[in-house]
Amino acid sequence: MEKVQIGRPREFDADEALEKAMLVFWEQGYEGASLTDLTERMGISRKSLYAAFGNKEELFRKALRRYEDGPVAYVAEVLRAPTALEVAQGFLRGAVRANTRPDCPRGCLGVQAALAAGESGRPVRDLLADWRDSGVTYLRQRFERAVEEGDLPADADPELIARYLMTVANGLAVQASGGVEYEVLRRVAEAALRNWPPV
Repeated sequence: MEKVQIGRPREFDADEALEKAMLVFWEQGYEGASLTDLTERMGISRKSLYAAFGNKEELFRKALRRYEDGPVAYVAEVLRAPTALEVAQGFLRGAVRANTRPDCPRGCLGVQAALAAGESGRPVRDLLADWRDSGVTYLRQRFERAVEEGDLPADADPELIARYLMTVANGLAVQASGGVEYEVLRRVAEAALRNWPPV
């Protein structure tokens, strides 16, 4: 026998509400985004927010996953590029595009949300540090493979190259959030790879 759902159905689109929450966190950072900002933009009550997404930190974690699957989904794709140089180029070009999308806040959610975080924001700051480090790990593993395949010199340092790229990408994000335009950032990304591989 089929169960009958009891209670009122949700009066909002959870997917759309999460997209809006992601944009609020991206614009204002984790601590800067108040529950009032979030509920107003999402078009829901606090009760509905807690019922559908949990507390603010849980909502942020879900928004970060949405960010991974949306604006920065390019990372997973570029890791499959045939050469280490193409990985690096795709990674930085993708960062420039993601940081300057006309339909989104400027900069990177993973950088913006961690800035100016006080003690109450420490769990999210630590989460984002781990999130950025996981990006370094993926890059490092890809560059280790490039060394094994002879695509990078035997004495190349995959960890250093990965950290170099992540540092440049984070810098591009900060510059973008300060208003630096796409074309300028694109040229900066190209300049960063002029001497490849970095030593």
